[in-house]
Amino acid sequence: MTIRHEETTEQEAQQEQEQEQMCGKELPRTARDLFNALPELPGFRAEVIEGNLIVSPVGTPEHADHAVALLLALLPVINEHGWRGRPGSVDVCIEGPRDPVQPDFVLAPADCPRWGDRELLSSGLIMVAEVVSAGSTLRDRVEKPPLYASGGVPIYLLIDMVATPPAITVYSDIRDGAYRTSATVEVGTPLLLPHPIDVKLETTIFTA
Repeated sequence: MTIRHEETTEQEAQQEQEQEQMCGKELPRTARDLFNALPELPGFRAEVIEGNLIVSPVGTPEHADHAVALLLALLPVINEHGWRGRPGSVDVCIEGPRDPVQPDFVLAPADCPRWGDRELLSSGLIMVAEVVSAGSTLRDRVEKPPLYASGGVPIYLLIDMVATPPAITVYSDIRDGAYRTSATVEVGTPLLLPHPIDVKLETTIFTA
């Protein structure tokens, strides 16, 4: 009986110690805190939009193909200016609320400022692009334009292959925290990407 009582006492002591350790840890208070506490999530991407943590699966191979096609089309201007083009591989910190997002494509100068080690600051970018999927229509079409504009991203390119008909839209000219200029073309029609890119994008690249 004495031995069983001692064993129970040790178990209780261990449980109390674990509870004390848990109480000593500060729980995430914001979506940003929760994002920072997330482990690596292979096959998923995490973003904070309007104060909400959103975890979604990565896109299809075709989704990635569109981002790579954009990179290849912009390589001449990227090389000319010494910029960096990154399809779906870097997080962006929206300056102001410090919300983290992961665009499908990021165009930035080589010396783009960062938030921490991993995230590029939105105000230092040249352009971001999103490839719309069936599950991201609301985020990419409605929520992302004001988010990127508020963060000072000069150009937002929306590659909307799930629209009817498929279309490409470019947003630019930020004033009072919003894009004031946009242009939309059906896929197959050239689209001018404004300064400082100054490239006529042949949108047929997204049908290959």
